Amino acid sequence: MKVIRFAGAALLVSVALALAQTWDTKISPIRREALDRISASSLRGNLSFLASDALEGRGTPSRGLDLAAEFIASRFRQAGLEPVGDDGYFQTTTVKSRPPRSADPNAAAPEPQDVKVRNVVGLLRGSDEKLKDTYILVSAHYDHMGMNPNLQGDQIFNGANDDGSGTVSVIELANAIGAMKVKPKRSIVFICFYGEERGLLGSTYYGQHPIFPLAKTVAGINLEHMGRTDDTEGPRVGELSMTGYDYSDIGTIFSQAGQEFGVKITKHPKNSDPFFMRSDNAALAGVGIPSHTLCTAFIFPDYHKVSDTWDKVDYDNLAKVLKASCLCVLTIADSAQEPKWNEGNPRTARYVEAWKKLKAGG
Repeated sequence: MKVIRFAGAALLVSVALALAQTWDTKISPIRREALDRISASSLRGNLSFLASDALEGRGTPSRGLDLAAEFIASRFRQAGLEPVGDDGYFQTTTVKSRPPRSADPNAAAPEPQDVKVRNVVGLLRGSDEKLKDTYILVSAHYDHMGMNPNLQGDQIFNGANDDGSGTVSVIELANAIGAMKVKPKRSIVFICFYGEERGLLGSTYYGQHPIFPLAKTVAGINLEHMGRTDDTEGPRVGELSMTGYDYSDIGTIFSQAGQEFGVKITKHPKNSDPFFMRSDNAALAGVGIPSHTLCTAFIFPDYHKVSDTWDKVDYDNLAKVLKASCLCVLTIADSAQEPKWNEGNPRTARYVEAWKKLKAGG
């Protein structure tokens, strides 16, 4: 019996290795051009504004969230992305306003009014005549928890790591890949979602109102908690975790790409599966797109606190892990094959069903 188990395990390893070898993660001169543009100083500069007090915690909806959207759009414009929303780089809709936090429990809260909110979306069109009509989503959420005037002292939840770090990573990838002389074969959609902290609102809205056909969207790479290395379980330098690591073969692709930079892409034994449903990838996976979230630290000391500030991010490590992420995105974008859900994993049954329905045209 032990021999059979060993043989079965060996077979699974062989299959995984064979699968990994079908994905080309080599760093060609063209890819090197993009990878070398990823800069710790650029990430620091963008995040120091996005997570500044001036944006008042980027609550959904809020003035600060609107300022953040305009900032992201300006960076997409700088990267040369095509505006593909209903209003330039914006996919617009409305949400109910949130009543202000009031110290007086007897004070009457105002009725919620519909307020405009925006996903920020830009397209880098692919270079291959056939594959350019297929899409990869590279995403993060740009909102956070706003302000709490009832707190003593600091009242602003700056959200530098959660998820300013993911947002500036999306901007950095857009700049790096957008500057390539020969663009990737597939098209890449760079998108920053509103309302994740209120229940995946922006990503759910996109899944229900896609700008590009879901059936033609081959993968979703979501970036969150990318900047802090001081995980509550210990330092996380040169490592990334992926939610639902073995739910699809995207985990295999990332692991192979990470080796080029000495970055380990791992499945966290406790958090990988539960956290799959706690970020924007879940909304996209629910409609069938193989989608995962990458993070450096699942939980860090300032998680959802006013002390999550931009000066605590490890920018050198962020640039390093982002290069590995960039190579994975380029690998999928340049391949004729598409990532697939792992049908052998019982946890993927609902996603496989939605995926097959998409591919069947239903």
